[in-house]
Amino acid sequence: MRLVLLLHNHQPIGNFDHVFHQAYEDSYRPFLEVFSRWDPLKISLHISGPLMEWLASHRPGYLDQLRELVAAGRVEMIGGPFYEPILPMIPSADRIGQIRRYSRFLENRLGARVRGMWVPERVWEQSLTRDIVAAGIEYTVLDDFHFKAAGLFEDELAGYYLTEDEGRLLAIFPGSERLRYTIPFADPQVTIDYLAEIGRQHPGSVVVFGDDGEKFGTWPETKKHVYSDGWLERFFTALTANRDWLEVCTLAEAYDSVAPIGKIYLPDCSYREMTEWALPFRRQQALQELTHQFHGDHRWPQVRSFIRGGFWRNFRVKYPEANEMYARMMEISRRIQEAIHNDPANEQLRAAQLSLYRGQCNCPYWHGAFGGIYLPHLRNAIYEQLITADGLLEKAQGRPEHWVQANADDFNFDGRPEIRLANDRMVAYLAPHQGGILYEWDCRPVRRNLLATMTRRPELYHEKVRAGASPEHHGCASIHDRVVFKQAGLESRLQYDIYPRKSLVDLVLSPETTLEQIASGQMVPWAKLWELPYQGTIHTNPDRVRATLATEADVLDQKIRVTKAVLLSAGSSILEVAYRLENLAPDRPFLFAVEFNFAGLPAEAEDRFFLSLAEEKLGHLGTRLDLGQVSGLALVDQWLGLRVQVGFSRPTDVWTFPVASVSQSEGGFELVHQSVAVQPHWLVQPDAEGRWTVSMRFLLVAESAPQPDTPEPILSATV
Repeated sequence: MRLVLLLHNHQPIGNFDHVFHQAYEDSYRPFLEVFSRWDPLKISLHISGPLMEWLASHRPGYLDQLRELVAAGRVEMIGGPFYEPILPMIPSADRIGQIRRYSRFLENRLGARVRGMWVPERVWEQSLTRDIVAAGIEYTVLDDFHFKAAGLFEDELAGYYLTEDEGRLLAIFPGSERLRYTIPFADPQVTIDYLAEIGRQHPGSVVVFGDDGEKFGTWPETKKHVYSDGWLERFFTALTANRDWLEVCTLAEAYDSVAPIGKIYLPDCSYREMTEWALPFRRQQALQELTHQFHGDHRWPQVRSFIRGGFWRNFRVKYPEANEMYARMMEISRRIQEAIHNDPANEQLRAAQLSLYRGQCNCPYWHGAFGGIYLPHLRNAIYEQLITADGLLEKAQGRPEHWVQANADDFNFDGRPEIRLANDRMVAYLAPHQGGILYEWDCRPVRRNLLATMTRRPELYHEKVRAGASPEHHGCASIHDRVVFKQAGLESRLQYDIYPRKSLVDLVLSPETTLEQIASGQMVPWAKLWELPYQGTIHTNPDRVRATLATEADVLDQKIRVTKAVLLSAGSSILEVAYRLENLAPDRPFLFAVEFNFAGLPAEAEDRFFLSLAEEKLGHLGTRLDLGQVSGLALVDQWLGLRVQVGFSRPTDVWTFPVASVSQSEGGFELVHQSVAVQPHWLVQPDAEGRWTVSMRFLLVAESAPQPDTPEPILSATV
């Protein structure tokens, strides 16, 4: 029988350089050093594009060694989409473009003939077949879970199958879930015995192990287990000791030597754990309870094969922030495809397409056992690439030096129009139907979406956090089974938000509301304006655009009208906001607050701080501030080179506080800073006609951009 060892090495776009370096030293380098000494053995290897670019820049010798092993026939390089996108998440043209681009790279740099590919996160939809084949791929690997979901039994998976779409054929190998848990966590003999049993039952069969290469040193506790304690040496010894019946070969050799078992059409699926993570929180709870109830029943293994979790695309429903990234990516992809069609030789468009591809890297678009979407640096990296692509696209299409534009469209695919205000310095997206919130705000010079925030919501693993105790683990455990707390007291930091952590979030509060109540989520708003639809209109001039949004809300026994306007001028780094409240009763005071959340500005760092208008430092960006009657405030990030300065048209009280989530990463449970909340608020005292107004001016000063002229006076015009 044949065993294929397929390793998938990956680091996402935007991961810290020290993480790349550590993974290289702990996993990639030592594995290749050990493997190179075992001449009889062969492997198939997939290295994702972001990691490959890092290796080419920082460790070219590693790639030179790989090239030698490829030439010797010991390593088969497996291709795939260059920047590791989830394939159903991106348009067909981008799928084919990414796969072809990476195949060319591997051929040029490593002399590899690319015939097979890695499907990122094994997220599969049958219609992918035609694009994969069109990109020049002959075979791939998915989990045996996919095949069982299609109706096959375990004993029908000792080989590979053909699948088809529009007459195009693709070979698909089932990857063994059993081997994913024995390699490298169980004694090597456990794997040998399992393979021997398959070999007795199915002579001439093929079994594939396909999983993360980081399991061999980067995952917690595995470096000592795999290398210092000699697991990998013992594993390779065991494989070579059984060469009389067990051949360790590449996917290409298995494909060329063994006929397909038959034909199969696989359902929309991923690996088992991913389908569970994609479920909504309450359904995850129900599945967990069901599993616990029936786990001890002897019929459970048979019943379990009929139970499937959720659908990967619903991560964009579970996490609206993922949909925001996706929608922005799709908007840019569509515009780039149209532009390239009209001007295929334009180098700026090709550069924009490369940044788009990088912005399709999958990791921050979902969440499971790793940080994923909860990691700010990964979200920021995606937006950095998308904003870069957007800027290159604007230049390629001949925009003037200063310009401004406003338009309405269904930008986020919810069936309702959003408003986009853009100029040469920034882009702002407003959602009239969702409280008129500002949900994306791009600062072009630093390529940062200031609203790449994260709303805190329940996660299934929060139950483990509340339990507050880490069970004993003996030996090296799979990452799916570990329970580790990176900080103490996390159970007291669990908090869920009742409104999206975006900006221009309008709040009507009791006059007795305190900073503590706001920061802890204990306040009860008098009106949930963020749930109300606002009527939106756009007004345009050649050098200035304005979006006006208005709604009516019941506050106690009065119906008030809230109108807000957002203004942007050509060539300006200033976003102006004006509010008008009407139909106010003179004897029913309330607090009116407008919350702004700023993402990507870390807390507790000396070079990130609040600043008064008198240039006095008020504390790092994780500081709770309760400021009274100020005319403005600044948030400074010296590392990023950005200063966000806000001025108010009337004396203003301001609350600030950090927003942090308790989330799960490969290292354990941890507190992750998500955004800085800035909440100006006023005790509303209407004029004789029952009106009240305020305006704000947000100035974005980026070091990489020309300094703006002397700011104009605070906006005083009425809405």
